[in-house]
Amino acid sequence: MTDEQERAQPSGVWATAVGVARVRALETERENALFRDPLARAFATAGGLWPSSPPLPDDEAARRRRRAVSYSIVIRTKFLDDLLQQASASGVRQVVLLGAGMDSRAFRIDWPEGTRLFEVDTAAPLDFKASVLRQERAVARCERITVAVDLRADWPGALAAAGHDPTVPTAWIAEGLLIYLPEDAVELLLARISTQSATGSRMGLTLGSRGVIERFGADAAPGSAASMWVSEMPDDPVGWLAGHGWEADSHTLRERAAAYGRPISTPAQREERPGGLISAVRR
Repeated sequence: MTDEQERAQPSGVWATAVGVARVRALETERENALFRDPLARAFATAGGLWPSSPPLPDDEAARRRRRAVSYSIVIRTKFLDDLLQQASASGVRQVVLLGAGMDSRAFRIDWPEGTRLFEVDTAAPLDFKASVLRQERAVARCERITVAVDLRADWPGALAAAGHDPTVPTAWIAEGLLIYLPEDAVELLLARISTQSATGSRMGLTLGSRGVIERFGADAAPGSAASMWVSEMPDDPVGWLAGHGWEADSHTLRERAAAYGRPISTPAQREERPGGLISAVRR
């Protein structure tokens, strides 16, 4: 059987990773793209989201929400790309992508020699991804190691068995992940990250801003990404991370979008709250 015939189709939470890939493919086609992801289109095609996508809802408010989510994916991708490049420049040679989904940073970023990148996710998305990578004959630009484990299980043990060394700095990325985890699971995840992080480790998080579930999830279609959101960021994300031993900076989507030359044209509808894009250093 071919990879296409064997490939399990996306379902549940991990299906949202294919939707993210479609957004990245669309951004890649822009003349002034904030990043280029040459594999994103292949992931979206394999998941049935390219060239077409589910029709936009009739409701204008729902269309605005979908556009806002797509916009946030573009800005957070650029934000975390920059964070990883800064971590590499500081000497970090170990990267862990938690809930890696269709992330292709192992293939599209110019990594320094000696970089080891671990992709942690459940078996289904990793298998789907592997079939697309084989089809595309994709070659990683660093040592890429996949770790098939549920983040509700002993993923630190699985990561260690795969070769992760907690005695040297790590760059951790949790992109578009925490919003799907209940608050106690978010706390456990962060505690586990912290115990595996040597001094000088870096971390990039995306967190659902306060009120986002009420605004986006209240009337979300069943099975859509927003219908599965359960967690928002704390009122004081910097203080929250300080309690776990991290020195953090918090950025709003609006702030980062302006810095990248892609400002949000509509005025803020409410007072700006602490941002949902977090960069942190382990002290």
